[in-house]
Amino acid sequence: MGEIPTARLVELAIDLTRGLTTKNRFERLLETVRQSIECDCVVLLELNGNQLKPLAQQGLMPDSLGRRFNIGDHPRFEQICQSNTPIRFPTDSELPDPYDGLLLTSEEDIHIHACMGLPLLVENKLIGVLTLDSLTPTAFDEISSRTLDILSIMSAATLNTAMLLRKLEDRSVHSQKVVEELTHEALSKDGGELIGESTAMQKLKKDLQLVAPSDFTVLIEGETGVGKELVARTLHQLSSRSQQPLVYVNCAAIPENLIESELFGHVKGAFTGADRTRAGKFSIANKGTIFLDEIGELPLSAQSKLLRVLQNQEIQPVGMDKVEQIDTRILAATNRELANEVELGKFRSDLYHRLSVYPIKIPPLRDRNQDVTLLAGYFCETLRRKLGLRQLSIHSNALRRLQSYRWPGNVRELEHSISRAALLAKGSAKTDIVDIEESHLQYLNNDLNVPVQESADSEKTQIKEEGLNVESLKQATDDFQRQLILDLLNQHDNNWSSVARALNVDRSNLNRLAKRLGIQIKKTVTLRE
Repeated sequence: MGEIPTARLVELAIDLTRGLTTKNRFERLLETVRQSIECDCVVLLELNGNQLKPLAQQGLMPDSLGRRFNIGDHPRFEQICQSNTPIRFPTDSELPDPYDGLLLTSEEDIHIHACMGLPLLVENKLIGVLTLDSLTPTAFDEISSRTLDILSIMSAATLNTAMLLRKLEDRSVHSQKVVEELTHEALSKDGGELIGESTAMQKLKKDLQLVAPSDFTVLIEGETGVGKELVARTLHQLSSRSQQPLVYVNCAAIPENLIESELFGHVKGAFTGADRTRAGKFSIANKGTIFLDEIGELPLSAQSKLLRVLQNQEIQPVGMDKVEQIDTRILAATNRELANEVELGKFRSDLYHRLSVYPIKIPPLRDRNQDVTLLAGYFCETLRRKLGLRQLSIHSNALRRLQSYRWPGNVRELEHSISRAALLAKGSAKTDIVDIEESHLQYLNNDLNVPVQESADSEKTQIKEEGLNVESLKQATDDFQRQLILDLLNQHDNNWSSVARALNVDRSNLNRLAKRLGIQIKKTVTLRE
């Protein structure tokens, strides 16, 4: 194959200095590569720690941009990353190709025959990889070394320019190490990143970049399953406290009589069972961040004590006479509308205003439906590693089904749905290259599978035509919860513990809910004659 025409190199060099968006700059690079070398797919990947993150691609399934490739799991990527020069893999190479089953050119499990990788180096440091693949076994045999060297240099310059611009725009370093966290095991679960390129997600990421470096208290609001804990983790990692502890507290899981001790600590002998002095969550989080999840579940008595911490940055452990000064940033999260709770007298207005110095509203998945494809790819790659598969892909009909669903359980429901579908697909597959079909998504509720593009006006019209009263939704929910609890109490002989286990909730939370719903068990003592 001949050399790259000088005109194309000049155009690509000019693109690097133009005011193009990063996405357009990457697309122009890939177009130049495909015009120079015939191939079925070309992918530009950025190095992130021990992972390769696709930034742009041509020729692969659309969900591939949501995938994150662990270098150690893919021998070909490993060889490319360890090399200082372009690598052409032999046609008969036994090393698995990370893109097997992901080509757009066929719905079948066709294995890629020709594969080539270009390490992208800047000052002898690897910043990414450019890969080219073809179904024609000899496609890359005659390409000159000079052509590959030029493509490597230009690709590295394009990627490096984008990375430098990103750092300048965001005013922060995006290669921070994963921070060590000192407390709850929940912080080590569900790790990941904020996936999505929708307008709503771009606004969310911009808000996080803006408020993270400050010490402002942040109130994170959003429905169940949208990723409030992930947002809190991101805020902490982008803050100046990232090397200090991030302490997780589930306010809904703490019994009311232990909330003060759990948050502020206690001294030995402060109450029955206090056989030793114990530090509270705020003390552990000193110099770091505390994340108060489900803050809306805190009883009013505990809210007043939390207000003092926010006002004065001081705590008083149970049983101790003196107060302790702390330096702790507070992040709080709730799936409730706290403004409404304040109006109902269930949440202190002064505490609400203290918490919402910078409120962040996480959009539900149905409002950013275009992110479903990227999220699906991200979860597929995670599941592929967990299930020990060579490849896990999603058929186009399954993707359409996922995109048309309304996702009442948000990102968490999407993850669980793909996990179930992956297991079903693996069970019926004959190879370790597994494709998720629409039939594997049988657990999705068809009643909720309505177009997400439906406008709010049409929904209101439908409600009006059906004679439904929107204002009665809360009352209907309360009536349902009340009847369910009463039925279970009857089945379990009025045993609150048994009912709590049946509902899979904490007993103290159940007691508070029952009290709000007006349910009360009166026990009487009688003398047997």
